[in-house]
Amino acid sequence: MNSTSGPAAVRAIRPYRYQQRDPFFWLAVACSGVIVAFIVVPLVEMMTQPTMAALKETLADRDVVRAIRLSMVTSGAAAMVSLVLGTPLAYLLARRRFAGKKVLESIIDLPIMIPHPVVGIALLSIAGRNHPIGRLMQAAGVTLMGTVSGLIVVLTFVGLPFYINTVKAGFEEISPRLENVSRSLGASAGATFLRVTLPLAWRHMLVGAIMCMARAVSEFGAVVIVAYHPMVAPVMIYERFTAYGLKYSQPVAVWLILVCLLLFLLLRIFSPDREAAV
Repeated sequence: MNSTSGPAAVRAIRPYRYQQRDPFFWLAVACSGVIVAFIVVPLVEMMTQPTMAALKETLADRDVVRAIRLSMVTSGAAAMVSLVLGTPLAYLLARRRFAGKKVLESIIDLPIMIPHPVVGIALLSIAGRNHPIGRLMQAAGVTLMGTVSGLIVVLTFVGLPFYINTVKAGFEEISPRLENVSRSLGASAGATFLRVTLPLAWRHMLVGAIMCMARAVSEFGAVVIVAYHPMVAPVMIYERFTAYGLKYSQPVAVWLILVCLLLFLLLRIFSPDREAAV
């Protein structure tokens, strides 16, 4: 007799129907609805309050366009810095076991956890005249306070963990056997990384860069400490809200939300399709 026949087989074929009858399923649906409403309702309300004329007028404002452009440029630069400097570290964390690795990973994740005004204060504390690094920076003509360079440093600081963690996960998904085969054929470690590992991990690197950029473009706390001017979009929203209220700050916020939505759409497009891989 076939072991798969009978009531057990019916339950195996139709698990979803039985799952729907389970009270836990409806509890999960209810909780999901609350969470989605919690996120969507305020955003929809804010995005629908400004009139189309107000949105067009805001987009025609040169200061608004300049602030959004500066946010995109500086966050993009932060993503490129993270890509260049963070990729070797992500590879090291993915491929090597060493003493203090957990401590190093915790240090990398610190910018996610600590209050971001503290980030701005910490960066300024090493950029002052009384600090050796600050004196070296001044000798090289590099200034953080109120400069685009300061913005890029701040945004790199807050966005770097997102890039490193994403790319590290990508390297871990690549079988070390492929690299070992390349090395056994005489390729150097650098050549193996460039010709084997990098082409397989490019999606994770791109996704990590987008995540870094998306996180950086919304940063406010550290930016307002280091570089209130030149003004990026989050700082402009704050300034217009405190000076003029919701009417003049909401349209700018809507355009910034649309920019973030575009970034996350790109994130979903380029994210590796794990279901297809299975």
